[in-house]
This record gives sequence, C-alpha cells and structure tokens, in this order.
Amino acid sequence: MADLFQTSNLTVTDVDSPSSAGSGLDTGDLRRKYNFGAQVSELAIAQDPFFRFVSMVSKNPTDDPSFKFTERRPSYHKRYAYVSGWGATEGAIAATDATVTSSLIDAANDTLWVEMKTDYKSSGNIQGINGQADLKVGSAGTKPIFFLEGQLVKIPFIGGDGVSSASDAFNVTDYLVGKVEQVKDSSDTLAVNLKLTIIRPRSSSDNDELAGWGAGGSANESLDQSGTTVAEHGAFDLATGLERARCYVVGTAHAEGSGYPETWKDQPFSTGFGYTQIWKTSMAMTNTARATSLKYDSSEWARVWKEKLIEHKWDIEQSLLFGSQASNGGIQYTQGAVDFCLSQGNVFTWTTAKSQDDFLDDMSNFLDPRYNSGNATVFFCSTDVYNWLHKLNGYALQNLEIGNDGNGANVYQSDIGIAGKKNVLGLGVSVINTVYGDMNVVRNIHLDGTNVKLLACNMKYAKYRPLVGNGVDRDTSIYVGVQTLENSGIDRRVDLILTEAGMEFSMPECHAVWKQG
Repeated sequence: MADLFQTSNLTVTDVDSPSSAGSGLDTGDLRRKYNFGAQVSELAIAQDPFFRFVSMVSKNPTDDPSFKFTERRPSYHKRYAYVSGWGATEGAIAATDATVTSSLIDAANDTLWVEMKTDYKSSGNIQGINGQADLKVGSAGTKPIFFLEGQLVKIPFIGGDGVSSASDAFNVTDYLVGKVEQVKDSSDTLAVNLKLTIIRPRSSSDNDELAGWGAGGSANESLDQSGTTVAEHGAFDLATGLERARCYVVGTAHAEGSGYPETWKDQPFSTGFGYTQIWKTSMAMTNTARATSLKYDSSEWARVWKEKLIEHKWDIEQSLLFGSQASNGGIQYTQGAVDFCLSQGNVFTWTTAKSQDDFLDDMSNFLDPRYNSGNATVFFCSTDVYNWLHKLNGYALQNLEIGNDGNGANVYQSDIGIAGKKNVLGLGVSVINTVYGDMNVVRNIHLDGTNVKLLACNMKYAKYRPLVGNGVDRDTSIYVGVQTLENSGIDRRVDLILTEAGMEFSMPECHAVWKQG
C-alpha cells in the first residue's frame, strides 16, 4: 500500500506518518494535484472487481464528455431469411398452411417461387436479442437485400399435413436446395420474391410445409409480422425455433465461361453514445484534529485519507454497475453494466431451482459463435450463485465418478466443472469448464441483495473512458489543500478526490444478465 503514496523526490511537509504498518499515506505539498488514475484500483481489490477489470484492461480515454462510438457487425453469417409465401408462379405466391404440392419439390429442375422476409435490420446488421423486444419477421428495415442470381438457398421443411402448434412449426424433417434464377421486389415492400430451380429435392415422401409458417389458428403457427406479437416472436428460442426455420445462402453456382455476377453492398456500422460522470469525495478535518496523535493511528488525517479513497472507488463501482445513462439539469450520468444489460443485452432468468441443464441452454444462446465469442467474457456473480457454481463441482466429485485413467487417478464427467483458480489483475478468478468454453468467474459482493445474480460482460465491448484532453487528465485525482487556514481563514483543511469518466458498452448481444423474478 505504501507504494501508492510515495512521493519520491517531492518534499513532504504537511502530514504526519502514521504508526500503523502498511498505512503510509503521505499526501505531498499543499495545493498540488496528484493523479491516482492508474493506482486507485489497487485499493481493496476484491471489493470492486468490475472497476478493477475495466480500469486496468479496458481503459480508453475520451476528450469529449459526450462521446460517440461505432459498432460493426459482419454480414457473412447474417444472410438468412424466412419463407413468408410460396407458389408455382410469382402470381400464385400466398402465405397459406396448405402443403407444398409434390410437383413443386419432388424433382430436380422443378420451379418454385418463394417470398422471403427476415428479422434483422440490414442497416447495421442489428438482430433481436434474448429477453428483449425482438425484431420480428417483416419489421421496418429488415428487407433481405443480399439475394442474388446464381446463389444457392437451403430451405427447411416440416413433416406432415397441417401445422397446429409451435412445436409442429419447427419440427424440421427435411430440406431442399434451390438455385436463385430471378430476384424481384415483392408487393410487400419488406420482402423479396425468388424464382428457384430445385437442385436438391426433398428426400421425404410425406406431404410437407415450409418450416415455421402457417395461417390462421394458433398465432404461433406464423412468424409473420402480421401474425405474431413481439412476445410470441420472442418465445421462439433460437436453438429450438427460429434457427430451424431459417433459409440460408449456401454458396453460388455458375456455368463454365460465364461472366461475373451482380453484387450487393452491406452496411455493417451502427453508432452509439455515452456520457462521462463526475464523482467527488471530500476529506475535511480541523487542524486541531490533525495535530492530535491517537493511540492506534498517530495521524487521524492519514487514516481518513485511506478510507476516503476506498469510499470513492466503491462509489464508482456502484455507478458502473447500477447507473443509468442520462443528462438532466446540467448533470450527466454514465451507463451502468446492469442497466445496460437489462435494457439492451441478453436477459435470462434465475431461480433457486436452476439446473445445470437449464444453465447450459442459456449459455448456448449467449455464446453463439456467430455473434459472441466468450474468450473475453468475465462472469461477475453474487455470493449465492458463486456458491452454486462451486457446489456443482462438488456434486460431480461425489457422484459422477466414471473410472480412472489407468494411472490410479479418478476420472469424472460433468458438463460443468471447476478447473481451478487463477490470479488475474490481483483478483482470484475461478475457471469453470463448460461445453461452451471456460467461464472466468469472479465474486462481486455489489450484486448481493439484488435481483441480478450473474452479470456477463465481454471486455472487448466494455470500455472505461476517463476524460483526458488538452493536457488535462480528469481520471481519479486528488486535489490537496483546496481549503486551508492560509487560503480561507477557516481553521481546517479540505482535500478533494475527483474522477470524471464514463462507460462505453457496445454490441449488446455480447453481454448478459441472469436475474431472479
């Protein structure tokens, strides 16, 4: 601790050295500013792990208190759509739950016309997120613009005649591959019509329907904008619903000696903004109190210094977790991780009866490699969840022994298991093996007593942004002697700790919370 407050070549004349070991808190010359931006996170490390991570590995200064940033999402894996109507000719396209007649799909070189819609915005490639008000098929800005002549499109089918429930709508039994011969605007401005030549006909002899679609009856029969509410569309889980109904581009095919194909231009960029917030903590004491030598800490002023620095850091941690971005009455408030995830990120439920299987289902949705790589994700959890994760490992050790490795060592099998602990930035991090990669888990006591039990932040997309510009650094600094007997005539001394910084959270699909209730 003493290293944080050593002033090396500075003359220290204004503070007594405390008698307690490890509490050397020399504050230097009066009216001098000391920048503690790189050191304040060293205080009581385990108490404020989120601030520790973002200030040490994700610091990115800004020179504007109202800053903007850009998100970029690739398009190569977003080239999917849903069939919203079909027919033997373009004029016969209709969205009905009647079976697709065998003459259209049973033989190669048959012709099928399909109407295609999708559920993500082509500007920015912005998709729906688990637990949020999802974009629905046919929402504004979702017209599929990527279809080109010469592409191959894979279209899934469901078996049987008639769709009566959501489970029927996504019970995929077969697929066909069609080559795009023509791309035409649909009468629906949010759809396109494709003329397909069947390359790979269905292999089933059953009457089939195109996956996920129907008309009338249960609202869950259709994914169409006009056929479902936001809540109903959001109920179609990615792994068990929406993904099964998606029609993907699966390459191109062209004749020998043919010319170049047409192309399309994506727009992968979207923008966001954030605010810096000003935190202040003052330290005030009469000169009589400063001059009094106490039993345990000879300098009460030095003791208060240490406590106020920790208090200041604690307040920043609370804001970076629970704050809500706003500008009101000339005061700016920065965004907190919990508020950001609840309003924009993935939201999963947590109950005391949460099972390992349920948790793995959540992880499969969150760590979809097309949208989110978990390599940079840190999981901050409340004490009860921290214990729950470790109890799973204990259960495996006690109940899941499957033999030994031939060298006398026992072998266990579990989808979740503790691989060990490591030290990262001075914090104890538990490494938990799952089928979706290693979880880096840190206990965060700030989540205790809240309904948020687990917070997952991808540190690539969470940046701590102190205000630094024109030679002025507003990261955590201590202003010594802002009020003294000499400059005010009041017989006391006041120092000020000040931080001006904000958080930048981008790519909401890469962050998540598990909340109770």
